[in-house]
Amino acid sequence: MHIIENTTEFQLDRPGAVAIGKFDGIHLGHQKLIQKIIEQKAKGYLATVFTFDTSAAAFFGGEEKELTTREEKRIVFEKMGVDVLIEFPLNRETAATEPVEFVQRYLVSQMQAAYICAGTDLSFGRRGAGNYELLQQYADSYGYQVELIDKVRMDGEEVSSTRVREAVRTGQMEAAARMLGTPYSVSGTVEHGRRLGRTIGMPTANLLPEQDKLLPPNGVYYSKVLMGGRIYRSITNIGCKPTVSENHIMGVETYLYDFAGDIYGKDITVQLLAFRRPEMKFDGVDSLKAQMQKDIAAGQIFSDKGL
Repeated sequence: MHIIENTTEFQLDRPGAVAIGKFDGIHLGHQKLIQKIIEQKAKGYLATVFTFDTSAAAFFGGEEKELTTREEKRIVFEKMGVDVLIEFPLNRETAATEPVEFVQRYLVSQMQAAYICAGTDLSFGRRGAGNYELLQQYADSYGYQVELIDKVRMDGEEVSSTRVREAVRTGQMEAAARMLGTPYSVSGTVEHGRRLGRTIGMPTANLLPEQDKLLPPNGVYYSKVLMGGRIYRSITNIGCKPTVSENHIMGVETYLYDFAGDIYGKDITVQLLAFRRPEMKFDGVDSLKAQMQKDIAAGQIFSDKGL
């Protein structure tokens, strides 16, 4: 997958099938859009995702936490078969681009758009005035096809990043997974922690998520770890480990059931399956160890059920 970043000056070398959006969470609705452009590859078009390097909400002072970090998006898009990912710089100048100029310059000239798929809530250009109707208005003049993609609905409501975000914020990991088509996850490189788990016979893998990554409520979660093409059963604590630390640094600490070896420096993805209990401060390490043993036993039962 070719990634174009930090520039507005780019040029595709052949016609593109383009999906435009924030793609935060890459939920079932987003996947429907991307599948449409993947299908257009049979015509020789480049499957092209156009998104922004900063969310519009964060740029304009709103929601800062994201369901999917930039690196996580890259991994998902590549796995889905996207040819070109354009991470368009969002700044005062580009945000002021008139919608018609956006179509003419970026879609038609630079991306050679032959096919564009759009959701009903698509917006682009100055004040978000560009939409599906505007794309349709210029389709004949510029020789591209526009397809309107209906929203995916679940439980009578549209699947959206807002709904997924609310599920994650409230620890409803099963609901988030249904809308995402896969468990909500945190990816990163395993860091060195305090190594307390190793000293009490329960070694863990520690991730320090990016600050703009949305995490569910602090607590213990049943989980799975994806590493090196394999899946490991696990249980994860999200929080600041108040019993042994006072630095209040948010971390994702995971115990893997079926792994023995050096995990430091490895890239892993932790899938959060279900909430077990809130994070607690214990009287000491012995009390913490006893609770960890209970959590690990409960996680074993959970995974044995195949949930």
